[in-house]
Amino acid sequence: MKRFKIKTEVCFDEDAIDALGEIKAKNVVIITDSFMASSGLAEKVAEKLKNCLKVHIFDKVKPDPPIELITEGVRFLSDVGADAVVALGGGSSIDAAKSIVLMTRRIHLGEEILLIAIPTTSGTGSEVTQFSVITDTQKGVKYPLVKEELLPDIAILDPNFVMTAPKSVTADTGFDVLTHAIEAYVSTQADDISDALAEKACELAFEFLPRAYQNGMDYLAREKMHMASCLAGMAFNHVSLGINHSIAHALGAKFHIPHGRANAMLLSHVILFNADLDGHFGRQDAIAAIKYAKIAKRVGLAFENTKMGVYRFVEELSYMLRMMQIPSTITEAKVSLTEFETMREAIVTSALADVCTATNPRAVSEKEIHQILDLIAK
Repeated sequence: MKRFKIKTEVCFDEDAIDALGEIKAKNVVIITDSFMASSGLAEKVAEKLKNCLKVHIFDKVKPDPPIELITEGVRFLSDVGADAVVALGGGSSIDAAKSIVLMTRRIHLGEEILLIAIPTTSGTGSEVTQFSVITDTQKGVKYPLVKEELLPDIAILDPNFVMTAPKSVTADTGFDVLTHAIEAYVSTQADDISDALAEKACELAFEFLPRAYQNGMDYLAREKMHMASCLAGMAFNHVSLGINHSIAHALGAKFHIPHGRANAMLLSHVILFNADLDGHFGRQDAIAAIKYAKIAKRVGLAFENTKMGVYRFVEELSYMLRMMQIPSTITEAKVSLTEFETMREAIVTSALADVCTATNPRAVSEKEIHQILDLIAK
C-alpha cells in the first residue's frame, strides 16, 4: 500500500508573506544568511511577525551547511527558548533550519517548535520536503537526511522575495526544478500522483524559466517558477530522485559547485544513460525512455517516436543550458581537471552510497558512474 500525505500548509500568491501575521509565539528565531540580514529582508520578515513577543535572528548560514553550523544553531534555539522558527533564504538556509529544528526537538523532548519556510529562490522545493542536506566538511561528504519530521509546518511562496535573484541563480535553481521533476517522473517509485505533480512542474518550468531568466522583473514568470519549484518538491518528496542528484551531491561536497548547476551539467547525460536507447533498455517499451518522450510531448516538443522524443528532449535541455550560460563541463565550472581526477574515486563512492541512487530507473555500477563523469571531465 502506498500513501500520499501533505503535512505542509502552503500559502502562495501575492502578499503571501502576510500569513506571518497569524503566527503566535513567544520566541521566534529567523534562520538565514548574512546577506538576508544585511539587506533588510530579515527585518522585513520580523516586522510581519506582529503577534509574536520576541524575534531573534540567527544569520550564520552558509552554502552547503556544515554539521558545525547545525550544532551552533541548536545551541542558539535552546538558549532563547524558541517555540517557532522561520527559515528564510535558499536551499541552504531552509535545509539548515530544518536540521536545526529536528535536532532541537529531539534534545528537548516534548517541546513543540513551529517551522515556517520562506524560500527566496525557486529551485530546491525544500519548503515542502522531508529532505535536508548537510555537509561533513572534514570528509568532504554531503549527507541527505530523510525524515518526516523535517517537513515544515508552513511554506510561504511570495514571488516578491525572488524578484531580485541574479540571472545565474535563476538559471541554476531553475535547472534544479527541472531535475527534481524529471527524476521524480522516472523514479522506480513513481505513481499517478507524483507524475501529475512532475508533469505540471515541467510544463511551468519550460514555459517560464526562460522568461524569468531574461527578465527578472517578470512577476508572472517568477510566480510560476516559485510554484513549479514547490510542485517538483512535492513530487520528489513522495517518490525520491535518482543518480543525477547522487552525483551532484558528491560534486557539490568536493568542489562547492552550486547544486542546481551541478544538476544541470549532468542532466542530459543521465537522461541518455537511463533511456539506454542503443542498449538492452532501448526497446520501445522501456519505461524511462517512454516517460522522457511523454514529458517532451507535454512541454510542446514534436517528434515521431520514443527514441526521437528522448533525443529531442535532451536537445531542448542542452539549448536551455547554453542560452542561460550554465557550465557544461568541469573546467567551465572552474574546477581543474587535476583536482577533479584526484577526487574522482571518492565522488563515485559517494554517489553509489547516496540515498537517491536506490530509486534511479536504471541500476548503475561504479564503471557506469565513471563513464558519466567522463562526459563532463573536460
